[in-house]
Amino acid sequence: MDEIAAALLLAVLLLETVSHLALKSASVRAAHKAGLDYLLTFAVQPAFWLALGSFAALFLAWLAFLSRMPLGQGVMAGSITIVGVMLGGRLFFRERITLPRALAIALIALGVGLVGWGHA
Repeated sequence: MDEIAAALLLAVLLLETVSHLALKSASVRAAHKAGLDYLLTFAVQPAFWLALGSFAALFLAWLAFLSRMPLGQGVMAGSITIVGVMLGGRLFFRERITLPRALAIALIALGVGLVGWGHA
């Protein structure tokens, strides 16, 4: 993986983490509503618009990253984003990281590391 691909992977990781956490934030703030009130409250949250913008930028960063990598290797490396989302959920929403989740994080990181090491 060259420096540009590594920078694009970092951008993918950051944008995916931001987009998912912003979407959850908007959802939590609208959670006390139901039906159309929920949708309207959700839609006016700045975090919702941050999530939409992040998802759009993520799409472009993901395409740019995959254009520089073989598809199998790129998708495998991109799976590391779940780690950022899970850790962000713990940090910002106090979500529990149970033993099975911690093991999943470790296995994903190990898999990504092995794929990267095999292609270094």
